[in-house]
Amino acid sequence: MEPTTPETLALEFGVSQNDVRDVLHLLYGTPSDDATRWVLDDAQAGEIRSRLAAKAFSFQWALEIGDRVRRRAIHDQYGGGLQGGISTSSKTKDIFIFTDPARGARYGYDIYEGLQPDGSFAYTGEGRTGDQTFTRGNRALLEAADEGRTIRVFNAVSPYATYAGAFTTGDPVCSFNEIPGEDGVLRRAIVFNLVPLDANPAILAPNRGQLRMLKPQIGRWYPPDSSDVALVADSTQRPPGDRVVSRIEFQLQADFGHWLEGRGTPPSRLRLPVAGTIIEPDMFVEAEGWIVEAKKSSGRDYVRMAIGQVLDYVNNARELDGATTPMILLPGRAESDLSRLCGDLGIVLAARDGESFELLHP
Repeated sequence: MEPTTPETLALEFGVSQNDVRDVLHLLYGTPSDDATRWVLDDAQAGEIRSRLAAKAFSFQWALEIGDRVRRRAIHDQYGGGLQGGISTSSKTKDIFIFTDPARGARYGYDIYEGLQPDGSFAYTGEGRTGDQTFTRGNRALLEAADEGRTIRVFNAVSPYATYAGAFTTGDPVCSFNEIPGEDGVLRRAIVFNLVPLDANPAILAPNRGQLRMLKPQIGRWYPPDSSDVALVADSTQRPPGDRVVSRIEFQLQADFGHWLEGRGTPPSRLRLPVAGTIIEPDMFVEAEGWIVEAKKSSGRDYVRMAIGQVLDYVNNARELDGATTPMILLPGRAESDLSRLCGDLGIVLAARDGESFELLHP
């Protein structure tokens, strides 16, 4: 028999767990120091139920991040279908997403589904055979942000579901990729881009194609070229000229890598394990300790984005031997105020200067 806990009671009555804990503290004080959670016997659970039933609560979301409950209990309280990975609540403006890549492998769902390096979650839409279309659950996800719906994501291992938190759709909302159906025939899949609002993405499984690591790994760096630019299947949705700009950025990286080799400080590849996934800067100059993030433009928005990214890389590279320094690589000089900001943050700026590169140290 399932133990009775604050989360199961909150889910049963559609109230917050704080409401349940208030009643618990009133009746039983605080749990002992060696108890990590409330587990109630039948008599205690009955008393709590009677107290909760006698109170007038507004209907609320009951689960907290990390709670593990039976999936059926979620639907008993909030409605929605028990079958399938996408379920729309009949009582609230919530959409429930249940991800189980191992179980979904039969339908090709596992190929793209999983936690991504940027903290987003790629979720494969509904449809076991044939091209997936924007109907039913897929349509609900497509329109979720416009309709003000919260996407609540669960890591599901039947019959249980662990709540990872609240998400919304990112930009772009989705992409299209080919996956095999149940019949083995390739078909178009809708892969939704879900970004966290209030969540712990680490609860969700990483994409199975990503390497699982415990420590940072340094490997050989190869200069990128235009053939590395991958387009989604529906290339008409890609902004005009984007492939050309990507080629410019990759050429910038390649030229800088050759310049580094010429000065005796060749770049390496650095892979950093973070929260169940992997993030990777554009290059790592081990001899100097430089962790490099390249941008295709020296415009303000690109530099601001690079600042956040490169500081995140350095923060997660603390297990490396030796000190590391953030570096931003640009095709030209940044604006003076951004250069000052980078200096204040300890970021080295590298900018193309003809056939060479200019380094601006903090």
